[in-house]
Amino acid sequence: MVDNINKDKLIELARQSKKLFASKTASRFGVSRQYLNRLINELIKEGKLVRVGSTRGAYYVLPGYAEQHPEILPARYARTFDNTSLEEHVVLSSIEQGYTLLEKLPDNIRSIFAYAFSEMLNNAIEHSQSKKIGIELAVQNRMLTFAVEDHGIGVFRNVMRQRDLASEFEAMQDLLKGKTTTMPRSHSGEGIFFTSKVGDRFILDSYGYQLTVDNRLPDVFMEKVKKIKRGTRVIFDLNTSSSLHLNDIFKKYTDTGAGKDYGFDKTEIRVKLYTLAGIYISRSQARRVLAGLEKFKVIVFDFDKISVVGQAFADEIFRVFHHKYPHIRLETENMNEGVTFMVERAGTEADLEKDH
Repeated sequence: MVDNINKDKLIELARQSKKLFASKTASRFGVSRQYLNRLINELIKEGKLVRVGSTRGAYYVLPGYAEQHPEILPARYARTFDNTSLEEHVVLSSIEQGYTLLEKLPDNIRSIFAYAFSEMLNNAIEHSQSKKIGIELAVQNRMLTFAVEDHGIGVFRNVMRQRDLASEFEAMQDLLKGKTTTMPRSHSGEGIFFTSKVGDRFILDSYGYQLTVDNRLPDVFMEKVKKIKRGTRVIFDLNTSSSLHLNDIFKKYTDTGAGKDYGFDKTEIRVKLYTLAGIYISRSQARRVLAGLEKFKVIVFDFDKISVVGQAFADEIFRVFHHKYPHIRLETENMNEGVTFMVERAGTEADLEKDH
């Protein structure tokens, strides 16, 4: 009876019955569910069938039927998992099977989602110490949004404790640098950094502190909020019409010149985030900015919205640090005339030291 069922026959059955159920079809034609599912999955990849519903109650319809009856496609996917032997690729697979709207998205959007979601879920699984992890996903109004939520120790508190930092704001600063992890033997610390770069908006909300990276502006916000989220909530937004590709972001933060090893060796520092008072004059402030940056080969200092920096601040970065790590390339951007003067002065003194 296998010869009597093929992809063309399945399309015809879906056209006749409107809704095609795999179990009933397999029984009717005397074929295995495995064989039938292979045919159905091929048709889904070819865009000739659309899956509706979760694994148990799933059925399949023609794309035209789904367009005429949008109410059959769920606008939102939400589940809570026990954090016991939980694996992000298993969760991702269950979402792809149960949330049909993902299949309609362009390949670049799906790959960004798969990367960002897997990284954030993995963080919750391995770092939060939470017994339950909730996920939510929606595709509405040309925007893909997902959230990962736990009830654990809190991302900022965890980084503070592991790295002996003084405040949640210092934890946010370190996370924005990249390569910050509380498990250095098994993690590179790149997940949050790159996830914050590949979407339109990225939010970390934990125990009354919130970090927002809004790439549409572009800008970064660190704030204390009144509504306290116990644990950590990650929110990620991405416009489904975006032309961005993952490789675009990876290349931006990789120094790919001659002889380079193509690793994550470039970072961008928004100087304005390293003091709440908006004054940048001391060596201690500069050292806080520089903490952990010796891991990189290229550092871009963004002085946007910085009106003044002190001689000591500039000297610590562009002479002292540069002298200690001469192999690291220091770059600058968005400097006004006063900041440019101080930075260039420190750089000149560094050059004079080399000559002597």
